[in-house]
Amino acid sequence: MNTLKSVVTATFLLLAVPNLAFADPTAQLAELGKTTFSDWLNNSIVIDHVNAQNTRHASMSEADIIALDKKWRAETSASDQPMIKGILANELSAYLSQVKENSAGLYTEIFVMDNKGMNVGQSDATSDYWQGDESKWQKTYPMGADSIHVGDIELDESSQQFQSQVSMPVVDSSGQVIGAVTVGINVDAM
Repeated sequence: MNTLKSVVTATFLLLAVPNLAFADPTAQLAELGKTTFSDWLNNSIVIDHVNAQNTRHASMSEADIIALDKKWRAETSASDQPMIKGILANELSAYLSQVKENSAGLYTEIFVMDNKGMNVGQSDATSDYWQGDESKWQKTYPMGADSIHVGDIELDESSQQFQSQVSMPVVDSSGQVIGAVTVGINVDAM
C-alpha cells in the first residue's frame, strides 16, 4: 500500500504540480510553515489561550487526558456536543477559522495544542481531542522551538485533493515552547 501511495504521490507531483517536479515537496511544505505560519502564530490570541490552558491543565494526569479524549470521540458522532462546541466557540477557534478562510483554500484545517497535546483551538472539529500520542505533537513540542514535522502527502478521500499536515511548536515571546500547531495544507493550492 505504501508503494502504491508513493507512486500516486510522485505521479501527482510530476504531472499536476510542475513546479514541484524537481523539488523536495517536504522541504517546500516545511518552508511554507516557517515563512507563513509565524505571521499569525505569534498573535497574542494564540499565545494567551495556550498559556491559559497550560495553567488550567497543569495537574492533569494521562488518565484524565485519555478520559477527555474518549468523551470528545464519543461527541463526534453524537447530537449533543458540549465539549466540541465549547472549543469551537472560543476566541482562538474563531481566529483560526479566519486565518483558514484568509488562506484562499491553502489551509484545510488548523488546530493548536497545549503542552500536553490537547486541543486548545481549531478551525474545524478534529476527530480526537488528544494529539499528544501522535507524531504531529511528539515531533514538534518536545523537540524544541525550531522543530517542524511534515506529514505524508495523501489524497483526501472527501475532497479528492492532495494534502499534507505541517506541524511546529507554538513559542511565546521569551522563546519557550508552550504548545504546538498543525496546519492541513492543500498541496493542489500551493
